[in-house]
Amino acid sequence: MEFALGGVAAVGAGFFTNPLDVIKTRLQLQGELQARGHYAVHYRGFFHAFYAVAKADGVLALQKGLVPALWYQLFLNGVRLGGYDWADRRGWTKNRAGEVSTPKCIAVAALAGCAGSYIGSPFYLVKTHLQSQAADSVAVGYQHQHAGSASALRKIYQEGGVVGLWRGVMSSLPRICVGSVSQILTFEMCKEYLGKYEVFSERPLLNTFTSSMTGGIAITLFMTPFDVVMTRLYNQGTDAEGRGLLYRGVTDCFIKMWKTEGIRGYFKGFMPNYIRLGPHTVLCFVFWDELRDFQRNLMNRQPINSNAESAKS
Repeated sequence: MEFALGGVAAVGAGFFTNPLDVIKTRLQLQGELQARGHYAVHYRGFFHAFYAVAKADGVLALQKGLVPALWYQLFLNGVRLGGYDWADRRGWTKNRAGEVSTPKCIAVAALAGCAGSYIGSPFYLVKTHLQSQAADSVAVGYQHQHAGSASALRKIYQEGGVVGLWRGVMSSLPRICVGSVSQILTFEMCKEYLGKYEVFSERPLLNTFTSSMTGGIAITLFMTPFDVVMTRLYNQGTDAEGRGLLYRGVTDCFIKMWKTEGIRGYFKGFMPNYIRLGPHTVLCFVFWDELRDFQRNLMNRQPINSNAESAKS
C-alpha cells in the first residue's frame, strides 16, 4: 500500500507540472556544447519559452510527453516514497531515541530513489525524446521524430533491444540520489522542526506546505547540474552500434559542457526547474501526507466497525 500511495501522489502532482518540465527540457538542450553567443536563441527565458512553444507547436505541446512522464512518476515515486515510508514505519530512519537520524535518512532515501529511477528509466527516456521534439523554427537538441509513447518504446526496443530502453540510466542514478536525499531529508527534518511550534502543530497542512517548499529549494539547488547532464544523455542520438553521438557517459558530458558552456551550462533551466520542482514537491508531499492520513484513519476504523458488527450479532 505504501508504494501505491507514493505513486498516486506523484502522478497527481506530475499532471499539473508537466508543462514546466517541457520548458525545462527545451532550455537545457538549447545551445548544447556551444559557447554563449554562438547559437540561435529560440527561448529567451522562462516566460518567453512558453510563448515560443505555444506559437510554434500549439498550446497542447506544453503537455508533450505527459503519458510517459506520469508512468515514470508512478514507478519512480511509488518505489521512492513508498520504499522510504515502508522503512520509516519500521524505524529504519530513526535513532534509538526515536528522532530522525540524518545518516539513516540519507541511506534509505538514496537507495529508494535509485531503485525507483532505474525501474522507471524507459519512460523517462521516452518523455525526454517527446518533450524535446519541436517544430524546426524552435527545435533544440537531437530530434527523434516519434509518433507517440507506444511507437517510441517500440522503436527504441527495435533499435537497441532491452538494453536500449535503459540507455542513459547511469546518469539518472547520481541525479535521483542527490535529489531524493536533499528533498526527502529536508522535508522530514523541516517538518519535524516546525512541528515543535504551535502554529504548525495545529495546522499540519501548513507544516507540509512549508516543509515541501523548503525541500523544493534544496532539490533544485543540488540536482540541477545532474538534471542537465541526464537530459543531454537521454536525448542524444546514437550510432548504428547504439553509442551516443555526443557523450560517452556522465563524466564525459560534465567535461565537455565545462569546456564549451562553462559553469552556466550546468544550471540551464534552473528557474523552470525550481518552478516545476517547487509545486511538484508541494503537491506530491501534500497528496502523499493526505493519502497516508486517509489510510491510517481507514485502518483505525476497521477494528471499531468489526467490534460493532460483533456486538449486533
